[in-house]
Formats: sequence, C-alpha cells, structure tokens
Amino acid sequence: TTLLLCSYCVLPYSNHFGIVTIMASEGASGAASGGQLEEKVDLTAECDAKIPQAESLAESGQLQQALALLAGLEKKCRVGNDNASLTRVCETSLQLCKDAADDEALIATLQTLATRRSQKTAAVRALVNKAIPWCLSEGYMPLEVPANQIEARDKLVVALREITDGKIFLEAERARLTRALATIKEQEGDVAAAADILQEVHVETYGSLSKKEKVEFILEQMRLTLAKQDYVRAAIVAGKVSRKYLLEESVEEYKVRFYTLLAEYHRHEKDALELAKDFYAIYSTPTILKDDAKWKEALQSAVLFLALSPYGNEQQDMMNRITADPLLEQLPSSQALIQLMLKQEIINYPLVQQAEIESWPAFTVGDLAQHWKEIFHRRIIQHNIRVVSKYYKRIHGARLAQLLGLPVDRLEEEISMMVSDGSVFAKIDRPKDIVRFSAAQMPEAVLTSWAADIDKLLDLVESTTQLIQKENMTQ
Repeated sequence: TTLLLCSYCVLPYSNHFGIVTIMASEGASGAASGGQLEEKVDLTAECDAKIPQAESLAESGQLQQALALLAGLEKKCRVGNDNASLTRVCETSLQLCKDAADDEALIATLQTLATRRSQKTAAVRALVNKAIPWCLSEGYMPLEVPANQIEARDKLVVALREITDGKIFLEAERARLTRALATIKEQEGDVAAAADILQEVHVETYGSLSKKEKVEFILEQMRLTLAKQDYVRAAIVAGKVSRKYLLEESVEEYKVRFYTLLAEYHRHEKDALELAKDFYAIYSTPTILKDDAKWKEALQSAVLFLALSPYGNEQQDMMNRITADPLLEQLPSSQALIQLMLKQEIINYPLVQQAEIESWPAFTVGDLAQHWKEIFHRRIIQHNIRVVSKYYKRIHGARLAQLLGLPVDRLEEEISMMVSDGSVFAKIDRPKDIVRFSAAQMPEAVLTSWAADIDKLLDLVESTTQLIQKENMTQ
C-alpha cells in the first residue's frame, strides 16, 4: 500500500480490487459531520505573523515569494471559514501588487483569488471594492492616468467586470464598471461598441440600485443608442423609464434630459405631435420655468409642433390648454399662430408672422428644416379645407382653389389625402367641377331625420300649450 499525502488529508491508495479510500485528517477544517454548521478556525494570530513577513519580502523585491506566502495563508483562512482574516489577506495581496506597480501580477492575483473554489462572498466583495478606486474615480468615470498606464487601467476594468458578472451582491459595482468601460470606448471613438456594452446590463432588474441610479443608467443607454442611430432599441429603452417617477421634484434634471433625448428620437420619426408633448413636458418643469430663455424656447417649440401635427382631439386639447397659459402672452407670434389654428376661419398663406416663424430653429437647423416647412403649409391647407367643409355642402373647384390660393391640381391632391385618412368627407365631380362635402342620404335616412324633426316640433308645441293653459288658470 502506497500513501499519497497532502496538507489536509491522507489518501491510502490500494490497487487491490481498485478501491480508493479517502479519510479526513484529524483537525481538518470545513464542513462538519452530521449536517452541522461549518467549523470556524481563528487564524488572526497567524495572519498577524505572516502578513508583515510578506510585506517585508515585497519591499525587498521578492513579490512572488510574498504572494506565495499569502496564498497558503489565504487557503487556510478560506477552508477555516475565518472571513475577517480571509478578507485581510486578500486585500493585502492586492496592495502588495499595487505598491510594486506590477499590473500583470495585480490582475492575475485578483482573478485567481476571486475565482477560488468555494471562495467567500465577503472576500470577493472586498477584492472588488479594493481594486475599483485604482481604475475609477467618483461615480463611473475612468480614473485619469498617464498615457502609459491607460492600457493597464482598461484591463483592470475588464477584469473586474468579468469577476462581477452574475453576482447579485455586486450589481451596483458591475453597473459602475460597465458605464466606465462604455465611457472608455466612447472616448476611443467607438460609439457602437460603447452602446453594445451598456446594453448588456438590464439595470431595471437590479434591486441594489436606487431609482435615481437606474434612471441615470437608462438615460445613458438612450444617449448611446441614439448616437449609434439604433432608433428601434432607443424606443425600447425609453419605455423602461417611469413617466410618473419623472414628475418628482428631486429628478427634474433627469426629466429634462429624458425628454430632450426622446425629442431627438421623435424628430427622427418625424412625429410632430410627440415632439410637441416632449417640449411641453420640458416647459412644464419648474427648473426650466425659472429660466426665461429656456421656457420660451420650449413653449415656442411646443406651439410650432402642435401646428405641424395632424388634426385630432388630442392636438386640439393641447392647443386649448396652452392658449389658457398666461405665459403665452410673452410670445406674440406663438400666441397668434395657435389662435389662427383654433379659429374656424380661412388662414391666408403666407401668414403675417411667416418670416418670424420660419426663423425658428425647427425651420433653420437640421436636415428636416425643408420637410417641416412643407408640412406647415400642408397643415394650413388642411385647416382651410376643414373650415370650408363646415360652411359649404358643395362648391365649384375653381372657386375653392381661389379661396385657398392654390392651383386646382394641388387642391385635388390635398382633398384626396384628407378623404383617405378620414379627416373629411368629399367627392369631386370633375366634369362639372364641383366638390361635395356632404354625403348623399338614402331615402330611409331622410325619412328618419324628417320624423325625428316632426317629433321635436310636436313636443315643443305640446309644452307650449301646457304653459299657456297654466298661465290662463293662474289669472
């Protein structure tokens, strides 16, 4: 029989019948027998003796010997369930590597200690928290380091992210490290990679982060996805933010940032009504109302994009609410525009304020400036057609084109579009050049309407007769 010895157990090995027997050595730490709690060994005294020895070795240039000494001590502490001593040994190992300016040894030691079999949660947390200040400043920004140390800092960030992956007790640290790595990629000019890295973290499921931290992280995800021009994912990310939470006073800055980013998305989608809602939400923020320049710009944009929006109940409701706002009086052009759109009167194009309106940012900045100018003219035309349809049952096409100041072909095109989207009823008789805005009724419908009118008339006559009789009786 041959005995194979190790530091913790004795393995009597016998090749007779191929049987292997493992017996625990006396005094071994670890799981107790009989399903009892794990035994704990106090190794404080041994740590007090060996840690100074390791520090002395490291100071004399023998870093590997110092790490080897601490590795044996770390194993004893880990198996002996002495978490306090284990944390102390792990932190000392990292500190020795840092003091020796050996970046490769630092990362190797960090990965080795954090991935030990049955490594304690306290030790992993201590390792991560010890190393984070060496690569991150306050919050999530990468630490400012000389150019020759940037690569080592970035490697440390990547190593820490790998260690924190899948560990619930390190969710907050992983979120910080992920944002830092995304910032590093963005500084290198790789926006797509930065956006992809940040999307890996589903921060809305992290219970260890506050609502404010989650919103800040999601806003950063929105910003990078928009910078990457991934508008579909940007809309998905925006849906993770609670609009109700943004109404709280403590998050006004996040509210403005959120709706500013959302406006960028809706501008790409050419959704004027949603843009009006975004700018109105920015305008209604108390911090914005304290700055005259900011609230005037936001309210002006909200009015303009409402005028550019398709006609509907929601658009009309917003227009009426903004009209009742006393601050609108400080923007005469915006007030005049919204009043024109609410009146049931034909609007002459170009408007009196046309030159001033076309000097607004939406008509001058960006590649959509010409698109918004065309839409603005179209909304004026559609408004005029709706007004005419309320006052005329039928009208000659040439006369209608004259009233609206349009060529006949453009008039037919606009009427056809409005009929297609259901905003107005119309039929064009080209041979007779007549536009009908009232639908022809079936005989049954005419008879039903006539009968209803007769019923109302008879009810009115009966009530009048009763009042006359009552008056005669009182006299």
